[in-house]
Amino acid sequence: MKEGPDIAHIAALIGDPARANMLTALMSGKALTVSELAEEAGVTIQTASSHLSKLDGGGLLRPRKQGRHKYFELASDEVAQVLEGLMGLAAGSGYLRKRTGPKDAELRNARVCYNHLAGDMGTQMFDSLMAQGHLNLNGEELELTKTGTAFAKDFEIDIEALCKARAPVCLECLDWSERRSHLAGSLGRAFLSRFEELSWAKRDQNTRIVKFSCNGTEAFNKLFSLD
Repeated sequence: MKEGPDIAHIAALIGDPARANMLTALMSGKALTVSELAEEAGVTIQTASSHLSKLDGGGLLRPRKQGRHKYFELASDEVAQVLEGLMGLAAGSGYLRKRTGPKDAELRNARVCYNHLAGDMGTQMFDSLMAQGHLNLNGEELELTKTGTAFAKDFEIDIEALCKARAPVCLECLDWSERRSHLAGSLGRAFLSRFEELSWAKRDQNTRIVKFSCNGTEAFNKLFSLD
């Protein structure tokens, strides 16, 4: 047997259509119940429980209990990045699900990728931060520069707290619809939280869509200009 990571095992876990649907549903960042995930996968609750047990055992999910209810969420940002990368690969290869009409355009414009902003507005933010010198690629590592730190602080993001946490501050995530990068990591999560706090944007609770208000869109475009 060859040595090294067994990617076939992880690929098999993700590759089952029902399990893939469950994992995609969890990309909204919300913790979901067995019944909710069963509905997403189009299977019975008993079958869904079996699938969730395998995903949990494979380290892809994290179960949580609250009172009598049990919820599931993605195990980490790393799992979300792998899923988004696979979505990009599938989209680039022409493997697309049937479009859902107007909501598809909204999904491509701005959506949640686990806990950060993705879609056209997500890539615009990333490109703007790079162009302004707030982010820098050091080899394959994405770094927050001194001007980026000042920029984030001016936007009332607690950079010191982010740096003390175990999660990476800046990560580059390939956007499946744009095929370009958007910002992940704790900084990407913090920016999305600030947009919501300022009422620039609001998440659609039934989809992954992030809806920006007219004022929010104007403020966003001013802050993350590509000029």
